[in-house]
Amino acid sequence: MSPTVVVLTALGYLFLLFVVAYLVEHDQTRASRLTRSSWVYTLSLAAYCSSWTFNGGIGRASQHGLDFLPIYLGPTLTFCLGSVLIRKILRVSRANRITSIADLIAARFGKSTGLAALVTVIAVIGMIPYIALQLKSISGGLAMMIASHPVAGPASIPVLADGALWAAIVLTIFAMLFGSRSIHPREHHPGMVVAVALESILKLVALTAVGLFVVYGLFTGFGDLFARASAATNLGALFEFSGTSRSIDWIAMTLLAMAAIVCLPRQFQVMVVENVDERHLDRALWAFPLYLLLINFLVLPIALAGRLFLTAGANPDSIVLAVPLAASQPVLALVAFLGGLSASASMVVVEATALSLMVCNDVVMPALLRWRGLRLEQKQDLTRLLLWIRRSAMVGLMALGYLYMRQDSEKYALVSIGLMSFVAIAQFAPAIVAGLFWRSATKAGAVVGISAGFIMWVYTMVLPSFAQSGAIGLDFIHDGLFGFPLLRPQALFGLSGLDPVTHGVFWTLLANIGCLIGVSSLTSQGPIERAQAALFVDAFRYNDAAQIWRRTAPLPDLVSLVARFLGRERAVAAFRSAGTAPGENATTERADAEMVLFGERLLAGVVGAASARVLVSAVVEEEPLGVEEVMRILDETSRVIEANRRLEEKSRALEAATAELKEANSRLRVLDRLKDDFVATVNHELRTPLTSIRTFSEILRDHPDLPLAERREFLGIVVGETERLTRLINELLDLSKIEAAGLPPSLPPVDLGEVLRECAAAMGKVFAANKVDLTLNLGDQPAWVSGDRDRLVQVGVNLLGNAAKFSAPVGGEVTVSLGGDAESVELSVADNGPGVAPADREIVFERFRQVGDTLTGKPKGAGLGLAICKRIVAQHGGRIWVEGEAGSGAVFKVLLRRVSGTVEAEAAE
Repeated sequence: MSPTVVVLTALGYLFLLFVVAYLVEHDQTRASRLTRSSWVYTLSLAAYCSSWTFNGGIGRASQHGLDFLPIYLGPTLTFCLGSVLIRKILRVSRANRITSIADLIAARFGKSTGLAALVTVIAVIGMIPYIALQLKSISGGLAMMIASHPVAGPASIPVLADGALWAAIVLTIFAMLFGSRSIHPREHHPGMVVAVALESILKLVALTAVGLFVVYGLFTGFGDLFARASAATNLGALFEFSGTSRSIDWIAMTLLAMAAIVCLPRQFQVMVVENVDERHLDRALWAFPLYLLLINFLVLPIALAGRLFLTAGANPDSIVLAVPLAASQPVLALVAFLGGLSASASMVVVEATALSLMVCNDVVMPALLRWRGLRLEQKQDLTRLLLWIRRSAMVGLMALGYLYMRQDSEKYALVSIGLMSFVAIAQFAPAIVAGLFWRSATKAGAVVGISAGFIMWVYTMVLPSFAQSGAIGLDFIHDGLFGFPLLRPQALFGLSGLDPVTHGVFWTLLANIGCLIGVSSLTSQGPIERAQAALFVDAFRYNDAAQIWRRTAPLPDLVSLVARFLGRERAVAAFRSAGTAPGENATTERADAEMVLFGERLLAGVVGAASARVLVSAVVEEEPLGVEEVMRILDETSRVIEANRRLEEKSRALEAATAELKEANSRLRVLDRLKDDFVATVNHELRTPLTSIRTFSEILRDHPDLPLAERREFLGIVVGETERLTRLINELLDLSKIEAAGLPPSLPPVDLGEVLRECAAAMGKVFAANKVDLTLNLGDQPAWVSGDRDRLVQVGVNLLGNAAKFSAPVGGEVTVSLGGDAESVELSVADNGPGVAPADREIVFERFRQVGDTLTGKPKGAGLGLAICKRIVAQHGGRIWVEGEAGSGAVFKVLLRRVSGTVEAEAAE
């Protein structure tokens, strides 16, 4: 076709788009109606379908069959399955006035200016090849339309004759007119959104027109086309899908595209920044995947027709234009050219707008604000400076894209260039996903993770592309860095057999995710970072964060600060819409925390969240909260976690209580069994004397003629058993009283030596009757203890009676001694009887338990004396035990706490 016709048509089309955008932005009624349409929003998302879709996708399909599909399956899966992620990004971006992908990541991780700059630099470097792809596509299409055949590589064309250069200039102007005409606090560009939506319609119509012409113009239908393709020997492999490597490639490409639809700067711009109503997402979740299906429906038929209809040496990326031209359909070819131009132009314009915004807000402005020599703080209006920074950034981006196209893109297909950019941009995905769903992700983890992934991208993908273009030697690819085979960039550490893109995806994301998780696990968050984490992770729960910071500022100063970047009229209007604005005498008015946050968000929409916080901190009086206070005020989720922790503690307490109940139940069963044994023992002990008393009483009653001697004998037995029964009952009553009553909290001092002397006097007849010698070694000094005198006497009497009873039948001896130290008094009662075996030393203190040979006779008594002693001693805070070997006598010892000298003196007085 005539070059004039082609160029004028292209310029006329771009001018039409500019007119549409201009009318939308200058007619508020039309702008409001169009930008609030969910269909316009959905169509604007089709900026994803660049020349890669229009030309590169068809070229890949002609060479690899269905391998072009993962690039569109990824976004489809993201919109169908990842709606929570997209909706959360929309929610936090709206709440925090986030205007770029760098802003999103930086805001999540403590509003870090350094992290924002890192993301911006990586995004710019990563998108340069993508911009070059669009310029290459336009240049190739223009050459096809004018010369009807592909021209030589870009590097062989003189610069001034290169259509890509003029396309870059025109698109740069177009981007300036669309994306940097004015400063808006929300960075909305309604004219650009409507123009992109219109371009999306033209792309779909143009590709569909070419596809229908191919199917029904060159062939008689789909059946005829696929039948001929199946019959062609050189196309059979396109319909095969087998092999592990190809499956891995599909998975890698799908994951890559899933990340790209969220992380590409242009997609974030149209999907998040330009969104005016979150409800628009409801339609986009199904309508955008439908658009992807429609625009790719005829890709494979066009690709197959190109392989069948064109010569073997035809450029795969030019099939969409070459087929109509070869079929003598210049008008259809012109429509296809405009469709490709639309695909490239929409991508370049939106991408340049998004990247220039990031460069301005996250790299240039933070640097200028720190440059004291510029004295920007004294300038009242910085809006023009912001606009020119953004426009300069657009020029620089387009220049870099053009230089890359001429230097490095000749040996690569469009899809290969696009995939390289996708891998770079995918490095933002782990930080975004972790930042939105993992509260413990830290800034250090995000920085190290993104940096590691980017370094791996440069090594495994960028440097090999330079080697293939001749910029560096090919030895780097074949032999590895420094000649080490394990460092070959496309077979790193011996991982070979993968497609270069799949290989790059694996290593970059492995390094990225591994560093993110590892470093986040080893580092901690600051107060701001922790608060931002709560806002992002719980985005559906929080709508505002004004409560986090106790910040106030003079209202005029805050408005003046915002006006420097937004313009006076817009700043005042914005504050007035929020319910406040400085009055005529407003020098003493102060903005509260909520209004300070509002001003910061206005600035965030212009210069980014990180720079906005730095600017606002210069005029506010801020009392930053500590970690505990921040979490107590803001982090409701932490309270939920705390509640869960308490529930877990209660659960553990219940488990412990259950174990205690089981143990108590076991003890109760033991006590119940002991009670039964006790009752049985008491019953036996009481029935024995009663039986004797009854038996001998009945004999005396029924035999009144018994001899006097027998009568006296029987009466003696009755009296003895009665005394035994009385003692048993008294001992049981004493034991019950001792166990039930206890001791008073304060006890008077008692001289234990005096108590023992009293006990010895009381037991004198017992010792004489048993012919046992009693020796007292009590010393001359009082042995003061705090206790109940009567009960201590009972202990002494029981121990002396027990010793007298168990001493040797001939030559019995009992020795009572007092000893101890400054803290305690030790009582010792020793006899020379049979002693107590080691196995019985605990048993002797149990109730109704006596130690003796049942064959030679049971000792007298009920077996309660020592049990009573043990209980009384325990109530006095002491302990009682028995020593001595069996056969050599027993030594019963009692240890009680000695009373201090002060108490002794008072007692003596």
